[in-house]
Amino acid sequence: MAKCAFLGLGVMGGPMARHLAQKGHDVTVWNRTGEKAAAWVAKVGAGQAAATPSEAISGAEYIFLCLGDDPDVEAVFAAFAPALKPGQVIADHTTASAGLARRLGEAAVAKGAGFVDAPVSGGQAGAENGQLTVMCGGDEATFAKVEPVMRAYSKQITLIGEVGAGQLAKSVNQICIAGVVQGIAEGLHFARKNGLDEAKVIEAISAGAAQSWQMQNRWKTMVDGKFDFGFAVDWMRKDLRIALDAARKAGASLPLTSLVDQFYADVQAEGHGRWDTSSLISRLNR
Repeated sequence: MAKCAFLGLGVMGGPMARHLAQKGHDVTVWNRTGEKAAAWVAKVGAGQAAATPSEAISGAEYIFLCLGDDPDVEAVFAAFAPALKPGQVIADHTTASAGLARRLGEAAVAKGAGFVDAPVSGGQAGAENGQLTVMCGGDEATFAKVEPVMRAYSKQITLIGEVGAGQLAKSVNQICIAGVVQGIAEGLHFARKNGLDEAKVIEAISAGAAQSWQMQNRWKTMVDGKFDFGFAVDWMRKDLRIALDAARKAGASLPLTSLVDQFYADVQAEGHGRWDTSSLISRLNR
């Protein structure tokens, strides 16, 4: 079993670190609020909490990050970089920019360490159930080392390409989700305005080409106006900002994504940034 450090114990990181411990790995955790790290150890009944990022990575073979945004990753990396040792492997599960991943990858290599950008998809439920999809960027040798450890909380792990490719693949994921959720929102809104039974409509169309995970898992809560499930609008806008910025740099055209991003801005403006992404329907029904 591996000696692991896990930095960032939010709604995704906490369960991911738990799965590592439950699979028998030796896990040291760190969180900006130390109380959360101590509570994690008490709840899981395994591992230990560290007071600083440097203390957390001391002696670790694998260092996992699951933070909020580029500035968070940069700050935490800077905090433990002086203590980084040759042979250690960093896997960053934060959804961040490909540019940051490349910079950190270079910094890690300069220290003799390995780096994989490894953003995840599957939401809080996927993290809780150990069923995440992981999109990775890195060299094959480093990926081969860390991939067996990441299996603790993943159902699918794919090496997309060199460092940064995982983050770009995550942008593809978010671009696709944004379009699908808006389509379902408009479809359900159309059904309601035309007096159709939404349940019967979904029963009919979900067996055909319109079927999707979002339709299967979110149509009922969308109809009921319940948006306390899954990935928050605030985080989706962060991810779409990253995707749109990468699109501008690459010369890619994302007209639908740009539009849906503004629709999410409308939801935020109503004070509902913590609602989940299916809340797009709320602005139509309003």
